[in-house]
Amino acid sequence: MQLGLIGLGRMGGNMARRLRRGGIEVVAWNRDPEVTAALATETGLQAAGDLAALVAALQPPRCLWLMLPAGDATESVLAELVPLLASGDLLVDGANAHYRDSQRRARDCAARGLGFVDAGVSGGVWGLDNGYALMFGGEAAAIAALRPAIEVLAPAPDAGWLHCGPAGAGHFVKMVHNAIEYGMMQAFAEGFALFDARPEFGLDQAAIAECWRHGSVVRSWLLDLIADFLADPAALDSVAPHVEDSGEGRWAVIEGVELGVPTPVISLALAARFASRGGDDFGHRLLALMRRGFGGHATRPTDPAP
Repeated sequence: MQLGLIGLGRMGGNMARRLRRGGIEVVAWNRDPEVTAALATETGLQAAGDLAALVAALQPPRCLWLMLPAGDATESVLAELVPLLASGDLLVDGANAHYRDSQRRARDCAARGLGFVDAGVSGGVWGLDNGYALMFGGEAAAIAALRPAIEVLAPAPDAGWLHCGPAGAGHFVKMVHNAIEYGMMQAFAEGFALFDARPEFGLDQAAIAECWRHGSVVRSWLLDLIADFLADPAALDSVAPHVEDSGEGRWAVIEGVELGVPTPVISLALAARFASRGGDDFGHRLLALMRRGFGGHATRPTDPAP
């Protein structure tokens, strides 16, 4: 199979490596041509200097897979790429896009005779060796055309990937996947924070994490990562207590409100990420002043400037 790959960042670059290891012919383009050239030397993929050269290098009907940041980056490339394609060509969006954007893009592509698949991709930097969990939305014929690449990218040809439903379904499932991840991560963080708050027990948190990795109902890849982090005493000190969110948690919370589906764990996990950035400092200061105002409770002065 021949596949055009657009975007060679942390995910896209490793996907290119895995595809080449599996015998898929890859023609790739990246905004930084040095990245493309280096991967071409490493893997034997064909480097394209621009999107027009990428399209010209692919045999019709073409399959092109985008691994770009969701939003403007994907939108701008699609605006340039779509006019270069011909009826019967297939586009795959592997970004963490909102499912409604994917539905719109599928309609726009269909009006031009193009196929469109939205692909939720999970696996991070470990996907190269372990494979990627893949969640697809789109027509069955489009998924069938992609199947040789899917079977290489997935953990196994018959496991770790799913045709979830029509256009938008893949990114909807990935959105919920990432929202669940928020809740799981928050629960682990809070639990180990409780251990840290009881120094009199002398708890070996790394040993606890390692214990739980075997036979426990909370064993998971996240726990594997925690065990690795806690085994290095300097790991926690090397990062600031600031946690970003990629957008899917927000979308899932909004979806829950719109559908009337309660999502308290996901909502609170998202709020905790906001709190980690200091965005709640004003509110907390106001709370302290209210307590002092009605009850005479003491307040703490702000830390002096360094």
